[in-house]
Amino acid sequence: MYGLWLTLKGKVEADSFVLRESATGDFLLVSYASPAATLRERLERFVIADDVAVTDETAGWRGVTVFGSGARAAIGPDLFGGVVFPGRRERTEHWEWLYPESADAQVAARLADWTELSLAELERRRIAAGIPAVPRDLGPNDLPNEGGLDANAVSYTKGCYLGQEVMARLKSMGQVRRRLVRVRSAGGVLPPGPAPLYAGDKVAGELRSAVADGGGAIGLAMVSLLAVGAARALALQPGGPAVVEIAEQP
Repeated sequence: MYGLWLTLKGKVEADSFVLRESATGDFLLVSYASPAATLRERLERFVIADDVAVTDETAGWRGVTVFGSGARAAIGPDLFGGVVFPGRRERTEHWEWLYPESADAQVAARLADWTELSLAELERRRIAAGIPAVPRDLGPNDLPNEGGLDANAVSYTKGCYLGQEVMARLKSMGQVRRRLVRVRSAGGVLPPGPAPLYAGDKVAGELRSAVADGGGAIGLAMVSLLAVGAARALALQPGGPAVVEIAEQP
């Protein structure tokens, strides 16, 4: 299961997949970018009388993402002591394969006929799909609803958790004033972010991440619905040319 770790005010502290190892019954928390120290501190804060050990296993594990309709079959049934689960790098089928560092050579041999993608291509696919990276695109100053993650990364039915009351209020009567949207620059480049975006002389939002795409660039930006209004393009400096086009309705 994929989910968010929220603060008392409902802001996004981290994200993770939660996996359970069938052989041992242990749980693995896996995140693309949220620091292991953040997850560990959050868990240990609430261990009071239970017999629980929380350890950072990052150094001893490796991972590979396999894309395509034949991805799961290519991985095969023997995971070399690892785990496989659906990823969140784009909207089409792909699988994350985590395995012990000692299995590096075996995994490389298993996938020898597959083409390796660059990190830039992974980022391009994620941004093109409008999937927020936590905490880069959606972080400690943002609500899950602003990034569209309230639908599949927040529970409205489980027991108590930090931020639950805020989530319940937003679901029943609230509206967010900002949205994370896809943006593009057809003829130029975008800064890697974070970078302010302007509607005229006023700050209308912030570019959170960007990557080259063809002859231009695409990115994700958090924009103010009030400041953007009917504008379909924003500038990178006050009063500057509107070179950043909003690619979807905020």
